[in-house]
Amino acid sequence: MSPAEPRYCILIPCLNEERAIGKVVGDALELGLPVIVVDDGSDDRTPEIVGAMPVTLLRHETRRGKGEALRTGFREALRHGYDAVVTMDGDGQHHASDIPAMLAASRRYPGSIVIGARLLQREQQPPGRRRANAVADWGISWACGRAIADTQSGQRLYPKATLDLVDLPAEHFVFEAAVLITACRERGIGVVSVPIASRYQGEFRLSHFSPVRDVSRITLYTIGRIIHYGNAVASYRRSRAKPTIIQEREAGHTAY
Repeated sequence: MSPAEPRYCILIPCLNEERAIGKVVGDALELGLPVIVVDDGSDDRTPEIVGAMPVTLLRHETRRGKGEALRTGFREALRHGYDAVVTMDGDGQHHASDIPAMLAASRRYPGSIVIGARLLQREQQPPGRRRANAVADWGISWACGRAIADTQSGQRLYPKATLDLVDLPAEHFVFEAAVLITACRERGIGVVSVPIASRYQGEFRLSHFSPVRDVSRITLYTIGRIIHYGNAVASYRRSRAKPTIIQEREAGHTAY
């Protein structure tokens, strides 16, 4: 008897995304997977648009930050018994068309976190954001004790073994770093990356991510974790190895 196919769902946290959310959710629904949308206190038409679509819509009455939106979605996924959650942002930066490659990577590396790493068309990234991401990649890889290609991408596949990290004491964008670090250091969970394009077209609203404020928060958290786990030199050396980046497109199926 062959094992049952894992049950996946797509989780989209969002805040004031009326310009993009209809297409983002519509494209996700075309994959035939259940979609959970967590609205973090939007005061535009986002809830109205999503509410007219065949998805599970959960709402925060006030803004509580991306970390809390992800927590709400993780708890809903656990309640329904999903085996993995694929997250993507609601502003249109992530495309649902990249998800099949991430699912293929998950089947190839079962139990691993899969990151949609923004390694293609990197010239589209604003220079300030690119520098901030590079700093975060360096520090978070060190805290994880392994090299990770894009620690700031919000397009990820989280296996079930990471979902019960929902109560980690970390807020806002720090939560995503906290899950990554804890999964690597305390659960021994692997991390693989699938290349996706960097998308920063002009129609996107200003990012909710602040390169100064949020990088500072992430940096302080990361330093604390490096100190907490100890053996900083050995961890740093492991983080300088080559990250696991795979290509699961039909044209290639190669690892590099």
